[in-house]
Amino acid sequence: MAMPLRQSIRVGTYLFEQKVIRRREKFPLIVELEPLFACNLKCEGCGKIQHPAGVLKQRMPVAQAVGAVLESGAPMVSIAGGEPLMHPQIDEIVRQLVAKRKYVFLCTNAMLLRKKLEKFTPSRYFAFAVHIDGMRERHDESVAKEGVFDEAVEAIKEAKRRGFRVTTNSTFFNTDTPQTIIEVLNFLNDDLQVDEMMLSPAYAYEKAPDQEHFLGVEQTRELFKKAFAGGNRRRWRLNHSPLFLDFLEGKADFPCTAWAIPNYSLFGWQRPCYLMSDGYVPTYRELIDETDWEKYGRGKDPRCANCMAHCGYEPTAVLATMGSLKESLRAARDTVAGNRG
Repeated sequence: MAMPLRQSIRVGTYLFEQKVIRRREKFPLIVELEPLFACNLKCEGCGKIQHPAGVLKQRMPVAQAVGAVLESGAPMVSIAGGEPLMHPQIDEIVRQLVAKRKYVFLCTNAMLLRKKLEKFTPSRYFAFAVHIDGMRERHDESVAKEGVFDEAVEAIKEAKRRGFRVTTNSTFFNTDTPQTIIEVLNFLNDDLQVDEMMLSPAYAYEKAPDQEHFLGVEQTRELFKKAFAGGNRRRWRLNHSPLFLDFLEGKADFPCTAWAIPNYSLFGWQRPCYLMSDGYVPTYRELIDETDWEKYGRGKDPRCANCMAHCGYEPTAVLATMGSLKESLRAARDTVAGNRG
């Protein structure tokens, strides 16, 4: 895992405080913040822009966005949407969260990134997370627009030139092969030299326009097992715990802990995660205390049958790592190796 050492220590200390000192059973690791649903693309695997026109025009006030993150107490926040760079005050949301020493990842398709870079300031607490689903043809097909891949690549280069941390997020479908995964991750890791890469098997998000190309559990395991072979997994700067990568290729299995990556949007705190919508509540405490978390996950809710998304299973892997000396040392070794690289 290539997470910066300072960030790893901060998150590890937070986890120890929550789990050991405060003895809390449920607490957030990272908040997924959606300050708008509007987007400038129509990606096949996303259903956010299916909301009514009146909702798509809404923009979350800065105080509300920052207040939700502070209410949760999470050390990290992923700002998504929609396309967050379309929010007129997104730079102020980031600035205030960074001032509170929250680690902020701004998820973007990068179409507006080069135009908006001057609004942001490089910081060890801040990174752009650019969505890249494959090489040029594959990526442009997934976002239903030509030229997006090339613009994203140029935006990444410019952001890095200006001193920003840049990470990527790649979603893979059943149309992908081990080779297509290897090609794009090699490109991001070696050619663009992004700081970290996150990957995820596509989950059947119910509002997504394309419902035919999501991965099943066994397909996911076979796909990543082959992609990770030959030393690729250790060589790539992947922003995941070793146990989550084990999970993806079928070496380990975990229950879902969606409560650890809660979603806050224009509608409030979403039950149980950003991929499923079983209602909203106005406060984080209501989300935690009044949600029947035991009824979700593979083998419990049929909607979860093929889900291996990071929002449910990465935090389980992180907590399992914390509870094992062997896995803690393994994660620490990978972190040190990643920072040296």
